[in-house]
Amino acid sequence: MQGVYRLLGANASPYSMKMRALLRYRRIPFVWEPASPRLAEAFRSVRPAVVPVLQYPDGHYANDSTLLAHDLEQRHPDQRSVMPDDAASRFVSDLLEDFADEWLTKCMFHYRWWYAPDRRFASLWVVGDRFAGAATMPAIDGSAHGRDPRAETANPVSGPVTAADLDREIERFHDRQMSRMALVGVTEANRPVVEASYEMILSAFEDGILEQPFLFGNRPSLADFAWYGQFWPLAMDPTPAGVMRATSPRLLPWLLRIDDASGVEGVWLPRESRWSTRLLELAGQIYLPFLKANLTALEAGHQTVSVELLGHAYSQTPFKYQGKCYHELRSKFAALPSAPRNQLEPLLDRTGCLPFLR
Repeated sequence: MQGVYRLLGANASPYSMKMRALLRYRRIPFVWEPASPRLAEAFRSVRPAVVPVLQYPDGHYANDSTLLAHDLEQRHPDQRSVMPDDAASRFVSDLLEDFADEWLTKCMFHYRWWYAPDRRFASLWVVGDRFAGAATMPAIDGSAHGRDPRAETANPVSGPVTAADLDREIERFHDRQMSRMALVGVTEANRPVVEASYEMILSAFEDGILEQPFLFGNRPSLADFAWYGQFWPLAMDPTPAGVMRATSPRLLPWLLRIDDASGVEGVWLPRESRWSTRLLELAGQIYLPFLKANLTALEAGHQTVSVELLGHAYSQTPFKYQGKCYHELRSKFAALPSAPRNQLEPLLDRTGCLPFLR
């Protein structure tokens, strides 16, 4: 398959769905392998070992959806780019992408593992996909050192899967995910902040979708794909799906449109949209204060991030990756040429973002 990528991910993974939709929109040839047995080989080549992993046409693997998106822009220039043309809009897109990837994912994880019906549904979804992937896709023979990792061997499932097999794996997966809840901030104390932020974000999308098809015009940006990715499991898991349909009934049709936007032809609109402005306001209220508190905790060697958000205390273990995200956002803002920076500063000031980016 010369020139064809291979996307190894999971249907229940927000970052996998983000990359799948992006590749579809950009019309970059790829094969989608959810819960692929190839992941065992891929995870020996990437760190951290998380999905999605993209296998390039030359056979090498890479992950991190943001880095992959930017790398594909370099490799496929002028092929339905997801980066807005002007530098000011590009920076806002990067900020809103980060907001989705690093904050809305907290909402996704919270709803998925806090409520019993969601825990059961998510465990069944993930484990069911893994069994299906093992049964329907070729395995990789990793026994011969140096062998092409794309080599295909026999089906690894030798017999039918029983309900008992599924239940055992569901319980194991459920228990592992539950053990991580406090680590990522899923606690009773944090629940008011996370659930309020989810509903505020939903309201911003409900109003924004009426204004224009996508955040920066009539074509989707990297930020659109990031929000889509995180919203996808929230639209499937029982509790957040109910909240979504009640608060933002227009959002699910939007998600279905962006899931395969390969037929979309549009332009960037230079005007400042109320949609992106409202999301910037929420970033100034929620996400950027969290990023600053996280970096402060990392630099001080504290074991806990503590910050007030939306009138409530929020705390969790600090994360180095989110410290890196904050550093990169501030570096990108500092590197802007004077004209787009001067254009952006009034908007960022009005939305409460500017103090966190200087």
